[in-house]
Amino acid sequence: MSKISICLISFMFLLVFSVLSFIMGLKFLLVDYSVIVEWEMVMLNSSLIVMSILFDWMSLLFMSFVLFISSMVIYYSEEYMMGDLNMNRFIMLVLMFVLSMMLLIISPNMVSILLGWDGLGLVSYCLVIYYQNVKSYNAGMITALMNRIGDVMLLIAITWMMNFGSWNYVYYMEVMSDDFSMQIIGFLVMIAAMTKSAQIPFSSWLPAAMAAPTPVSALVHSSTLVTAGVYLLIRFSGILNYYLSSYLLVIGVLTMFMAGLGANFEFDLKKIIALSTLSQLGLMMSILGVGSYKLAFFHLLTHAMFKALLFMCAGCVIHNLSGIQDIRFMGNLMVCMPLTCISMNIANLALSGMPFLAGFYSKDLILEFVSMEKINLLIYFLFFLSTGLTVCYSLRLCYYSITGDFNFYSLHSLNDSGWIMLKSMVFMLMFVVFVGSLLSWVIFPSPVMICLPMWMKIMALLVSVFGGWVGYEISKFSMNWVSKTLRFYSLSFFLGSMWFMPIISTFFINYYPLSVSLKLYGGFDQGWNEYFGGQGIYKNLKMNSMFFQFYQNNGMKIYLILLVFWLVVLFMLFMI
Repeated sequence: MSKISICLISFMFLLVFSVLSFIMGLKFLLVDYSVIVEWEMVMLNSSLIVMSILFDWMSLLFMSFVLFISSMVIYYSEEYMMGDLNMNRFIMLVLMFVLSMMLLIISPNMVSILLGWDGLGLVSYCLVIYYQNVKSYNAGMITALMNRIGDVMLLIAITWMMNFGSWNYVYYMEVMSDDFSMQIIGFLVMIAAMTKSAQIPFSSWLPAAMAAPTPVSALVHSSTLVTAGVYLLIRFSGILNYYLSSYLLVIGVLTMFMAGLGANFEFDLKKIIALSTLSQLGLMMSILGVGSYKLAFFHLLTHAMFKALLFMCAGCVIHNLSGIQDIRFMGNLMVCMPLTCISMNIANLALSGMPFLAGFYSKDLILEFVSMEKINLLIYFLFFLSTGLTVCYSLRLCYYSITGDFNFYSLHSLNDSGWIMLKSMVFMLMFVVFVGSLLSWVIFPSPVMICLPMWMKIMALLVSVFGGWVGYEISKFSMNWVSKTLRFYSLSFFLGSMWFMPIISTFFINYYPLSVSLKLYGGFDQGWNEYFGGQGIYKNLKMNSMFFQFYQNNGMKIYLILLVFWLVVLFMLFMI
């Protein structure tokens, strides 16, 4: 079977299943219907091992989106990964990744959720280290180890669920939500979701995971790995009490703010888009903390579409620029690659919340919903400031890559000739334009009354315009005055390095303990401990045993010599 046929067969299967899942999801949503399928695998005495599958409108809609984006990414990979000698292996890894996500989505059982959760972690490690260099290995290790924290939390949650006699949490979660054990389970699940969705302080692995091939990044950052934590919390939203919700709200808003600031100081194209994903994940987590799981799910679906398109456009640009990812080498690409730049621009506008694109329907509704809630003024301020920062780094990205001065080599071959990549991007583009309004009609069929004063109603528009203006000014002056001024240098380094989180999670975890252990090794194992420790004791015991052995072998001679010495001493004493 050739490489092309594997891509096309996978693409067709995933697309067909996506359409079927979407139709079933709409049907289940309209009639308010859900199905739980249980398959009894083993029965030993009175112990049952049952595999459960939950089909409701939420799982079916999310599954259809994941399958659709996966099909587009696999079709896109046919051309992007054309030079790869191991295309079959790559496609198989992507399919395993999607299969793990499917298992996570349709599981109402904590054990089968853990299988999908661990499957995502293991396959993501294989995909991050796909290019097999030192940077990829380091990125894969930090990704895997940080996600292991979440896996451990889920394992502890599974053991706590022994108190209820079943791992099928959907049966008793709402009823037992006030129970102390269920609150502990809610806390553990929240920590697990924070690790997978890269919230503070687990954020550093998300930009590091950009070492994976770009099609994988499009899949990971839109609908699979990072959204698994948000989806799990949506499922467990019934047991988030006031304290857990408040904690989630603060962490989500801080993550959104931190990622928005970091993206404005970054020059790597893929890392800018990765930080924008982190910002949107913070938005989803914070709206979950406010208490609206439907809004979080709505933004999860709309964000999946435009983020996948944004990564596919970025991959096309990187592919044409011979692997260069620094946006300072780009500029005026709209002349050479018009279709790619149109797609990238529309995805950026959807991310910024441009009216009547996919992101507008969810982001505007979220901001208006937050305006009606009784929340802290600081949280409210950070919400809108982070929205302005989103527009700021989006316009900065457009300025550096699509417009501005051309900064690439004089001899180049930039063009839109990658027809397979273009077809997948244009197909995604149609959904980015239309899917927001479609989902808003489907998920919220009856209009919600939002009553706000005029200045709060136009607040989102004002911060977006202001953020765009700041982004343009930053791009125009290139922040030279900041980088050249010493007192601003440390501040820009702090903001641009995600508040030192990558340094803390790498140097603090391995460099400093290793350097301390080296000093201990030099001071103890190779120093005084060598004399007073095991080697010194061994040497002293050996010397003493040799002395006693010599004494025992020559006992008579030594006795006579000592007797002679004693007589000499006595003689000398008597003579005196």
